[in-house]
Amino acid sequence: MYALFEGNKQIGDPFPTEKEVWEAALIEGLVTDVPVADEEGGRLLPAGYHVAPVEETFAPRRDWKLPREIS
Repeated sequence: MYALFEGNKQIGDPFPTEKEVWEAALIEGLVTDVPVADEEGGRLLPAGYHVAPVEETFAPRRDWKLPREIS
């Protein structure tokens, strides 16, 4: 999972791929062009922003219970 950060603070939801984080940043108007592999140019994130991996956290629903019988 990847997310957009401002300094050390995660902003926005995590996404499965780094590409999806860039797309979300583009939609929010933080960038005007998404970087392409092996190409220079294009505007990157403003100073202080960066994309980084985040650990996936799993929080099970409290109201979920196993069925009595499993067939």
